Amino acid sequence: MPKNELKTLKERMEKVIEHLKGEFLAIRTGRAHPGLVSDIKVDYYGAPTPIKQIATISIPEGRQIAITPFDKASMKLVEKAILASSLGVTPQNDGEVIRVNLPELTRERRVELTKLVGKYAEEGRIALRNLRRDSNEALKKMEKNSDISEDDLKKFTKDVQDITDEFIKKVDETLKTKEKEIMEE
Repeated sequence: MPKNELKTLKERMEKVIEHLKGEFLAIRTGRAHPGLVSDIKVDYYGAPTPIKQIATISIPEGRQIAITPFDKASMKLVEKAILASSLGVTPQNDGEVIRVNLPELTRERRVELTKLVGKYAEEGRIALRNLRRDSNEALKKMEKNSDISEDDLKKFTKDVQDITDEFIKKVDETLKTKEKEIMEE
């Protein structure tokens, strides 16, 4: 049973890392990336729908995103959603394709973005520590119910801490990579 707890812990922590990477994708780094616009919600026939579900997203140039809606009637809706997003850019609509040109990031904006990714990373660490706490409580419960011995509890608690340390290190590495990406000019 404790082995299952450790396996579940690893799987849940892996999901935290994946979520963090997804959050980081949506943050501008000065280079165009489909992840910047793919999850922006468009009010499509009354339902909030991500752009990636109603359009093709491509990167024709380093600082440009091209969005080609499957349904030409949704062009204005996609344009409106991009304007309302936190990207801070104005899309150009030529009737066929919506182009989003990304301006050069200023030094101040780069510093703001590094603070933002730092905040996301800290939220990731907090989520990992909460998962650690949940696993430790489950192990203590097993010991209380005499499913495992006190020595096993100590061993598995150490394993839980080792797994947590490993995943916090992954968060820190992901953060360093993203900060470096943001600060590159």
